Amino acid sequence: MTITINLLATLAWLATWLLIGTRLRERLLTRQPQHRQLLIVLWVVALLMHGLTILHAIWQTPGITIHFAAAGSIVMWLCSILLFVTMLTRPLETMGIFVLPFTLTAMLLPLLNAGHTDAIDLGHGVGVHIFISLLAYSILTLASLQAMLLALQNKHLHNHHPGGLIRTLPPLLDMEDLLFKLVLLGVILLSFGLLSGSLYVDNLFGQHLVHKTILSIIAWIVFTTLLVGHWQYGWRGRIAIRWTLSGFFILMLAFFGSKFVLEFLVKPA
Repeated sequence: MTITINLLATLAWLATWLLIGTRLRERLLTRQPQHRQLLIVLWVVALLMHGLTILHAIWQTPGITIHFAAAGSIVMWLCSILLFVTMLTRPLETMGIFVLPFTLTAMLLPLLNAGHTDAIDLGHGVGVHIFISLLAYSILTLASLQAMLLALQNKHLHNHHPGGLIRTLPPLLDMEDLLFKLVLLGVILLSFGLLSGSLYVDNLFGQHLVHKTILSIIAWIVFTTLLVGHWQYGWRGRIAIRWTLSGFFILMLAFFGSKFVLEFLVKPA
């Protein structure tokens, strides 16, 4: 059953990715892209199948187990949901060409996972903290991918060679506007994640959480500084890209770095 679900999810993501590529090729050839409704259906099917693989990977009674690979799968699944919702109102299919391969890879990682982690009791608000934190990580991951695309777009425009897929992206100012909106939403959710952690998680600065907590706070400071710099001093372009990617690196080091060390390098008692 597990193999069947993973196979269906893999095929659905591949079909979605290929259809996006076909539509972008048609756009580059100045044709009207076809099969938008089919793309929406395929994307929804892929999300549903991927969601089932996540449930199988993490679910344990009476709690859940979110190991390193499952966490990556959840984050990229949420990224794909966010991109799908945003794509319904903005011309952002090009991002799917870059995001969906990461999503597919992350979905398959739990099949190879050999790490050890304990089950989590979702009671006493811990489930709320986990959900908000994962959503914040997902939005800021999407923001970092947006920053990478923005950097590529910026480079091509400055070199006066805006060819290939770059021509299918929205205008530079629209891309920057979306980047700051994603960062703002991510900071708000990260703030709630840190606050809920202080309220619901016992000993937030305990042995296994201190590095994660401190690095998350540093990442929050980096992203908040970027927003203040944008509002007060007009930071944009390369400055915005560097601050976004720096904050993302610190945040991923906090979350995935700490999980990797605990699951693969620190032997369970």
